[in-house]
Amino acid sequence: MLVVPELPTGSWWDWDVVSTGPELFVLGADYDLSYHHGLELRFHGPVFVQCPEDFSDPVFRAATAQEAERVVRAVGGPPEVLVAFECDVGGVEPATGLIAARRLEIETGAVFRYWREHLEPGQRRAPWVRPPGE
Repeated sequence: MLVVPELPTGSWWDWDVVSTGPELFVLGADYDLSYHHGLELRFHGPVFVQCPEDFSDPVFRAATAQEAERVVRAVGGPPEVLVAFECDVGGVEPATGLIAARRLEIETGAVFRYWREHLEPGQRRAPWVRPPGE
């Protein structure tokens, strides 16, 4: 239930919410999110999400007993995956993220945040990217 994601080696200091929906909640990370991201935390079947839209330098940790109890009360039972982290949102105090889901998948590879005609194997476009004129 309590998960501390093991991230691949990389410069993952800038983070944001890439997509959200009832079946999938996705966080993207890289050293600069202007043009692409290279890491995704894909939460399948999200049931509880407390997460800033964009943040920096998260420190992932096990959820506290109080956080786990709060999620259990909110969703009616223990989730299969519960991820907690502290992060910088530009204020004096760090923010806390708490995400519960059916499954967590960690994926790497270039995800472009702008239209790019020809993609190499393993490359993708962000879900909001559309061809010019569309």
